[in-house]
Amino acid sequence: MSTVELTKENFDQVVSDNDFVLIDFWASWCGPCRQFAPVYEGAAERHPDLVFAKVDTEAQQELAAAFEIQSIPTLMIVRENIAVFAQPGALPEAALEDVIGQARGLDMDEVRKSVEDAQAKAAAAGEGPSATA
Repeated sequence: MSTVELTKENFDQVVSDNDFVLIDFWASWCGPCRQFAPVYEGAAERHPDLVFAKVDTEAQQELAAAFEIQSIPTLMIVRENIAVFAQPGALPEAALEDVIGQARGLDMDEVRKSVEDAQAKAAAAGEGPSATA
């Protein structure tokens, strides 16, 4: 399967419609991005059940800014609308496969509970009345 080009117009739909999306934030002038591209494409071929997407940070500056991308390439994994991994740097094939395996193994019920707990703590610290127990 080839990769999907993400834009601000299709980003929400692609992420919402798929339970597991890998996103490569890249730019054409970036040497490490060009080195990572065949590794990423190879993983896309080995994992046809997952969505592999790319964000051209030059063409999609709003998306890059929204995710506070400071360094490229940056790999992000979104499972069930929750970013479960984000790391800058070109990963070697073995490391990418390891990250995919770890993301596949996540218990998303536990991840959602952790996110809810963190949000509740933030609400309690920021605004007393809105944090009802």
